[in-house]
Order: sequence, then C-alpha cells, then structure tokens
Amino acid sequence: MPFRRSVLLALPVASAALLAGCASGPAAGSPTPSASAAAETVTVDNCGTEVAFEAAPERVVTIKSTSTEMLLALGVGDRIVGTAFQDGPLPDDLADDGAGLTSIADKLPSEEAVLGLEPDLVYAGWESAFAADAAGERDELASLGVASYVSPAACKEPGYQPEKLTWDDVFAEITEVGDIFRVPDAAAELVDEQEAEVAAIEPDDRGLTALWYSSGTETPYVGAGIGNPQLLLDTIGLDNIAGDVEDTWTSIGWESVVAADPDVIVLVDASWNSAQKKRDLLAADPALSGLTAVQNERYLVVPFAASEAGVRSADAAADLAAQLAELDLP
Repeated sequence: MPFRRSVLLALPVASAALLAGCASGPAAGSPTPSASAAAETVTVDNCGTEVAFEAAPERVVTIKSTSTEMLLALGVGDRIVGTAFQDGPLPDDLADDGAGLTSIADKLPSEEAVLGLEPDLVYAGWESAFAADAAGERDELASLGVASYVSPAACKEPGYQPEKLTWDDVFAEITEVGDIFRVPDAAAELVDEQEAEVAAIEPDDRGLTALWYSSGTETPYVGAGIGNPQLLLDTIGLDNIAGDVEDTWTSIGWESVVAADPDVIVLVDASWNSAQKKRDLLAADPALSGLTAVQNERYLVVPFAASEAGVRSADAAADLAAQLAELDLP
C-alpha cells in the first residue's frame, strides 16, 4: 500500500498575507522557501490523521532518531527545540549540525515536557509516542495548536501500514517532509542522492540466507517481511529467514533459527544490547554456537538508529553490501 501523499492547497491571498505578517521567518541557515511555497497550505493524511500546515513549522520536538535525522538531512535542524528517545549517536555527516540539540527525555517524553517547549509540531518515529502517558494524544495536541506527524513507515493503521516497504516509500517521506517544511528543493536533491546510492548497490546473487537479529536473549526479536530490515536484505541480495512473516519485526524461537541455519547474521548494534553482546551470546550457547554463521563469524553489523526506515536507510544498505562483500563465503 503506497503512502498517502501530501497535497498543496493555495491559501486565499489575504490569509497568506496575514500569515506572512505574523509568523517569524525561517531561522538563519535554513533553506529559503520560494514565495509560491510559502503561500500554500500543505495537508497530509498521516497514518489516518489529517494534518494541515499553513506555514512551515518553526519549533519542532522530534521523538526517535529517524525524525531528528530527517530534519538535519533536510537542513532544517535549527527548527528542533528538543529531542527525545534518540536511538544512538548521529551519523558523522549530521553530527556537527546536531551538536547543539537538547534532549528532554531518554525515552518517551511526557506531554508536560513537550508542551513546555511550545512546539508547533511534534514529529515522531513511532505512533506510540502519541499516547496520554507519553507526548499526548494527537487530537489533544491539535486542540492546543500543536501539529503531529508520524514517520509513515511506522504507521500501523490498516490501509496506511505499507504492505511491504519499498524505496519509493522511504523517499516519499523525504519528499513529504520537504513539502511540510517548504524545502522541496533540498528534499529532491536528497532523494536524487539516495536513489543513486541504492542504484549503485549490486545485490549478491548466491542465494544466501540471513537472520536480522535485533534484540532478545531467551527469544530473539528479528526483522520480519515487510519493514526496513526486509528492504535492506532484499537490496543486498539476502533471503530473510523470517521474510514470510507479514510484520516489520517479530519474535521467533531459537529452534527456528537453528533449523534455518542462516548463512549470515545481521547484528543490530544498540547501546542497551550491543552487537558484541549478541556475538557472545551466540558463541556461548551450545545449540547456537553450531550455526554456520556463528562458526565462521559471518556477521554484518548495523546501528540501531539505521535499522528503522529513514534517511539512513540508503547508507545502511550500501554499508551492509560492502560488509557482505568482505565476508569469507563459498
């Protein structure tokens, strides 16, 4: 199911003039929107919630790394007034721009903490961020004049969750957020760069199988068949042993992993469950240590922040392809 695209609606001239007179201009260093873009309302159907942006957001709270990195990559990181639930360090190419960001919570922030920053937008990587015991429900935030936006790849509503994530879906979010922030040229340039990066990847053609091991010890939590892990594995030419599960991530038993005996294991590197800890667990277990990938140390590593769909997906695919090419495989 393709993502719902944004639509541009021309504002009446008087309304546009009023907005131009009352709203502050873009922060220094931000891409400058064209006059026509500034005079349009951007309306999006986001995970089943319609959100209208009469002007580009100027004060944004980002929840999860995907949203923070999206705004930094589009050159509007100076609009971020607070971040929460960041999944790891920023990538090198965004680290300088994000050096001054303020974290308001290690995990999901409270509604009080969010509203205290007086945002005009809360941009989250998960729908669960918009709950009464977290950043606040979307309808309530809207009643207070605060817009909300969820990364479309994380939508769970029927008709909005992608049937199977594609690169077109990933790039559609970049385009849509570029429209919302009135920086369509920056978004188009970023999409062009990432399309070229993905096109340059030569998928492995040996029919190799892989486990995407995200977390868990007693029961592994793994990449399933419709989300970003599946997209990256497909792109580099690996057959996901959990690819028949119609979900983004899933739990499977270790006995299923042993039965599949994957050629390669992708280890998600997170601060709370590092790639090295996963390697140690696999090597110490009597059954798992017999896996072909474990015995031959055929591991690929991906940072947790790059395991969810976003502006790091293209780089992650290219990096995983390079790691795969370096493995000692038949």
